[in-house]
Amino acid sequence: MARRLPAFATTGLLLAALMPLAACGGGAKDRPKADIAASKVTTIGVNAYLWRASLDTLSFMPMVQTDSNGGVIVTDWYANPNTPNERMKLTVSILDQDLRADALRVAASRQVNQGGQWVDAPVAAATVQKLEEVILTKARDLRRMAIG
Repeated sequence: MARRLPAFATTGLLLAALMPLAACGGGAKDRPKADIAASKVTTIGVNAYLWRASLDTLSFMPMVQTDSNGGVIVTDWYANPNTPNERMKLTVSILDQDLRADALRVAASRQVNQGGQWVDAPVAAATVQKLEEVILTKARDLRRMAIG
């Protein structure tokens, strides 16, 4: 299982990595304007708004894999404390550098506990659609805040 760093450690590492670049810019006139697609202002391989929105949306679940260059997030099994006999595992794929609905794919696996054994169960299509809608809405909000 992958270990997650505390938020302050992640932020500190990011700041430490970016500090040498702080002196590279010119004046305010040289700064690029916010890019609506966010594909040219990031160093990750996928749309930064979709990536951040996906991580934020799934932050309550344990992560097994996060690959920002490939645009893949895989969670571990998560059981809601209110329904401990059911668990879910998600895979989110970001397929493009543009902020578009068809650039996001969510796949879900569900299991139910029957007599101490976890057994595969169907996932309602509405569950995956709702999750995609939540991520897309959050990504659009992030973009609006960045350019507004």
